[in-house]
Amino acid sequence: MPRHSYVRRPVAIDPIHDSLEVSKLVNYIMIHGKKDVAQGIVYEVLERLKEVDPEPLKALHKAIGNVSPAMEVRPRRLGGASYLVPTEVRKERKLFLALNWIVEGARSRSNKEFKSFADKLFVELKDAYNGVGTAMTKRQNVEKQADQNKAFAHLKW
Repeated sequence: MPRHSYVRRPVAIDPIHDSLEVSKLVNYIMIHGKKDVAQGIVYEVLERLKEVDPEPLKALHKAIGNVSPAMEVRPRRLGGASYLVPTEVRKERKLFLALNWIVEGARSRSNKEFKSFADKLFVELKDAYNGVGTAMTKRQNVEKQADQNKAFAHLKW
């Protein structure tokens, strides 16, 4: 058991777009503490999202909303057996999963067809906005698994 309780550190809201989602996306893209590079990528992608929707933040919110799952499974140990119990996903976790899946999908794209990571991220966000792509496949798999295990829903804690 932990000795100290966990205190959640607040995330600084993005100064340009005044959005928590943008700042979290910057933090998930950032590698080796190079925040300026990550911000440059995200701001470039948001500028390019204007061709999908005149308001790029609305496009980002729609992409996140399309990708975020409603249900997921969590293991529950009961009587020597583990059951995958479907549970609703909290708002913070929805945002975490959606952004992580979008960034993972962008990173997994081939380097042959794209020049930079910004191109990959733009295509992945555009796909998520339209309801297709790697991140959407991930969401569908998670929700399908939750639906398959709904017989164990009575084991919630």
